[in-house]
Amino acid sequence: MSRETEGEESAPIRIVFEGTARIGEVMSTFKSITLKPEDFASPIALQMALTRIYDTLMRSITEIPKKTFIAEIKFTDSVGNTVVFAAELGTSPPPLPGAKVKARITVELFEEKSE
Repeated sequence: MSRETEGEESAPIRIVFEGTARIGEVMSTFKSITLKPEDFASPIALQMALTRIYDTLMRSITEIPKKTFIAEIKFTDSVGNTVVFAAELGTSPPPLPGAKVKARITVELFEEKSE
């Protein structure tokens, strides 16, 4: 992690993290399938989550599936927590050497100016 600041008083603060990314393919119809921690809170919550997944799968049968490339990016934040998020890369394979690559995450903090 590194921190950069500009010379001005209201200049943005940039924090850069280093992490890893795993690149893979996802069917576009499955992007809406999500499981959250609260889906495992009780048997009823899990049944409701499975019903959502089943509904999405049934809807996907009628649609033409399209593949898209996704990067699953992981890094450790400033207080030691593992952060995982996804970034869509488009429909063609990215020009990278393999499925596992390094990632650089830039966070920019700035004051929003109202006009």
